[in-house]
Amino acid sequence: MEDLSVKKMHLQNSQNRILIKGGTVVNATGSELADVYVEDRLIKQVGKNLDIPGGTRIIDATGKLVMPGGIDTHTHCQMPFMGTRAVDDFYIGTKAALAGGTTMIIDFVIPQKGQPLMDAYNQWRAWADEKVCCDYSFHCAITYWNDSVEEQMRELCSEEVGINSFKMFMAYKDVMMLRDNEMIEVFKVCRKIGALAQVHAENGDAIAENQERLLAKGVTGPEGHPLSRPEEIETEAVMRACTMANQLDCPLYVVHVMSKTAADIIVRKRHEGQVVFGEPIAASLATNGTHYYHKCWRHAAAYVMSPPLREDITTPDYLMELLANGDLDCTGTDNCTFNSKQKARGINDFTKIPNGVNGLEDRMSVIWEKGVANGIMTKERFVEVTSTTAAKIFNFYPSKGVIAPGSDADIIVWDPEKSRTISAKTHHHAVDFNIFEGMHVHGICDYVLSNGKVVVDEGQLKVCQGSGRYIKNPAYSAYVYDKVESNAANRMMKEVGVYRTEEDFKIDEVEEPDMEDKAPQAVANQQKSSFDLKGHPAACPAEPKPEPEPEQAQQQSQPQVEKSPTRANIDSKPTIRVRAPPGGKSSIFF
Repeated sequence: MEDLSVKKMHLQNSQNRILIKGGTVVNATGSELADVYVEDRLIKQVGKNLDIPGGTRIIDATGKLVMPGGIDTHTHCQMPFMGTRAVDDFYIGTKAALAGGTTMIIDFVIPQKGQPLMDAYNQWRAWADEKVCCDYSFHCAITYWNDSVEEQMRELCSEEVGINSFKMFMAYKDVMMLRDNEMIEVFKVCRKIGALAQVHAENGDAIAENQERLLAKGVTGPEGHPLSRPEEIETEAVMRACTMANQLDCPLYVVHVMSKTAADIIVRKRHEGQVVFGEPIAASLATNGTHYYHKCWRHAAAYVMSPPLREDITTPDYLMELLANGDLDCTGTDNCTFNSKQKARGINDFTKIPNGVNGLEDRMSVIWEKGVANGIMTKERFVEVTSTTAAKIFNFYPSKGVIAPGSDADIIVWDPEKSRTISAKTHHHAVDFNIFEGMHVHGICDYVLSNGKVVVDEGQLKVCQGSGRYIKNPAYSAYVYDKVESNAANRMMKEVGVYRTEEDFKIDEVEEPDMEDKAPQAVANQQKSSFDLKGHPAACPAEPKPEPEPEQAQQQSQPQVEKSPTRANIDSKPTIRVRAPPGGKSSIFF
């Protein structure tokens, strides 16, 4: 009986024991040939000649790359928006994520205006917990400001809830948009509680004006979307957000960087020392805004998102270069999918097309193809921008984002030589369109482990609904706030008053001007002066003199000036030398 009991326990435990053998382990810091042993959700050992218990499942990774699972920093699963709801719910969205090698998402709690933040958080948790197939966290949007919001933010940022990032919309006027004075209050609270401020950077007022003008001109199709939100609309808002955040020593994270000039602002501010992070997304790195002008309305509408993709077809390569060299930080997708029927809500008015595109499943592959396969990015940097940096910024590193003993067993076995063609016919999203349709990409997950469980097995998806965990993200990420505190100390050293003695405060004994309204009346004739020849302002214009009698006129010796309706009536006097005019002596003749 004792032997049978031991054998039964051994078989039960062996389901949680996995050895990934013979692959190249790739971390942000470097690569090595090593085996990885996983047991009970965690990575236990990394190296060669590991001591492994019997009954362990062995995955052959020879010739393949063993990397941390991807972390998508920006998703909107099941999001209510523009009168409808995203078709990728938390089950479908996370299933698609795992199929592509992403093992964690960070979604958004977005309260309605005036809705208590905790109520919105509880609603989103209820939607997600029963459906997620992988681990997830939340950001929270701040869609209004009043005296109660600071305390609500503190509650969300507590250890019990674990939200350490708050997003502000500078667009969507009268719906989610905050004004500058409200944003400043949010920046101040983020700085106080050790959170990260995020912005959707577009000028909402300018967009509203552009939309009204375009619709009045009869521009109603999807092309109106980019026309109403040109690149400078994004760039101005990025600059404004950077300026406000910098004055308050608040760290800033710019979501979905879509244009060259917006990225340039972020790069310049970083080089100046500001703590600001830039997040390009799969869409901005792999496709462009020429699709908005497609003759097929359904095709053009499928690409509608905000900020829009840019018509400049060199933008994706430009952003990829910045991402590869470290000027931009990590990558999300802004995955918020609406099918063609939902998009058709705006068939006669582009402002009513629900904003959002796919990306959760294909992010890893398109970044590998456009970055690594094209020779722009190293495989180590690929790990950094798809996983490690996100884990550091949002403060759950090294639990995730690295292949190391003690880290969560969120692992992908990546075959860089295999390829596929992206298509809506084969993807795992609920949406009926894919913005990367027809793109041929290298890099496929043969195996994916989520919390130590094999969820992609030799390319076959095997997920379990509701198996993912909610991950709490603590405040004061060292990766963020070490830089913030250093900047604050430098500012304190610079912002020093000038020492002055009592002698330095002496003021000339002069009179202040009288604040009562005793200014001389305006002179209608610009050729006339309100000053008399003695240099004093006239109290009021002199009464006009009566016309002289004819006999008196004949006695006048000074010449008469001919009057004209188009000519000023100039008082002609004999030449007078003014010896002491206002302001000092003069030899000027009047």
